[in-house]
Amino acid sequence: MALLIIGGATAILLLLALILIARLHPFLALILVATGVAVAAGVPVTELANAIEGGLGKTLGHVAVIIALGAMIGRLIELSGGAQVLANRLIERFGDKRVPLAMVCTAFGVGIPVFFEVGVMMLMPLLYGLARTRGIGLVVIGLPVCAVLLVVHALLPPHPGMVAVAGELGIDIGRLLLLGLPVALVTGAATMLAASRLTRRPFSMAADIAAELGQATRSRPHDPQHHHEPARLGSGTPPRAGLVAALIALPIVLILAGTVAQILLPAGTIGRSALMFLGIPYVALLLGLLLCAYLLGIRRGARLATVSEVAGAAIPAVSVVILITGAGGAFAKVLVSTGIGPALATSLQSSGLPLAILAFLLAMLLRAAQGPTTVALMTTAGIIAPLVAQASPSANQLALLGLAMGAGGMAVSHVNDAGFWIVTRMLGLNVADGLKSWTVLTTIAGITALGLILVLWQFV
Repeated sequence: MALLIIGGATAILLLLALILIARLHPFLALILVATGVAVAAGVPVTELANAIEGGLGKTLGHVAVIIALGAMIGRLIELSGGAQVLANRLIERFGDKRVPLAMVCTAFGVGIPVFFEVGVMMLMPLLYGLARTRGIGLVVIGLPVCAVLLVVHALLPPHPGMVAVAGELGIDIGRLLLLGLPVALVTGAATMLAASRLTRRPFSMAADIAAELGQATRSRPHDPQHHHEPARLGSGTPPRAGLVAALIALPIVLILAGTVAQILLPAGTIGRSALMFLGIPYVALLLGLLLCAYLLGIRRGARLATVSEVAGAAIPAVSVVILITGAGGAFAKVLVSTGIGPALATSLQSSGLPLAILAFLLAMLLRAAQGPTTVALMTTAGIIAPLVAQASPSANQLALLGLAMGAGGMAVSHVNDAGFWIVTRMLGLNVADGLKSWTVLTTIAGITALGLILVLWQFV
């Protein structure tokens, strides 16, 4: 068991060294280390390809289509002038000094019904528009927005991690929401304050993101493409802010409707099946993309070929994110399949810690070892279920115990987490700056949530 834990820690340290010191591309580093761990753990040669490709394919099956469709929607909104219009409206409503607060509030609402990755891709065009038109640093506004999306993803149903925890431990969903909403709200506020301090120092920005924002970079200060205004999609005046907001909200509403229908409507009814179909994330995004193509492009005078070209141009920009995300999934699968997660759990079970702290630590360590929040929460719930049965906590304590797992599942997002690569890539951060900002911020968020849970534990 000790060898498994040491091996897992060694693999993560080696991965960090290859990326930060050797400057190896993250995709190559992840594949190399995942292969090395599998070989060292004794995975048969005949199963090695399945172990790596299986983890990569499973991750891409969920993430790739979401990232691609979200990027296409973002590109159409951006080049139609919609992002700038909506950014201007937000400024009018909240004022220049409250723009980050406005976007964080938006992220909290958006994050409840949609997956973390979907929320990031849906809000990123607005962040880019604000950064371009108002001179707000992309990291300054983007880091707290992404963090709040993660807080909601980790703590609240209907996200799959907390739903799985509730099912495994017999937690009432309503009670989980009742206690989880205030914890998520306060944690989100604290995370925003922490982000404001973390972003006081300047961060270097990737050249392609700087070009997207119309900013110069040190490497090519005279390149005119870093200063041009993006071409407009369609002719005439920009679209109305209300239309743009509705197009962004549509996939979110469809996904939420699908979730509600699954819970409330009788099985086998046509309405339930239709809403569940429309609520599948990629279906909701695909419908949103088609409406964006028509309402922001074709109806405003753009040819179908032009709209298609604009949407397709978004794919190369996110292809690196997709590849790295898939490689991170392969690395995560290898770590889990080699027994590192159960070894961590066995070590913690013998520590004698309070149940809430034990749940938090186990979820956090599993999160650090294998990456995805949902996998960490589901694994933690299965491991800790016998201990919960022995402790016989009250219904409120049981809900807080589930939230403690969620708090651990949001902490320590680093290079084996798909979310780390999506956030750092979309914000133009390099790996070192991502570890100093995003990893630190997610850990602060997790610890803050745990502190709130332990306080509430004294009163329930």
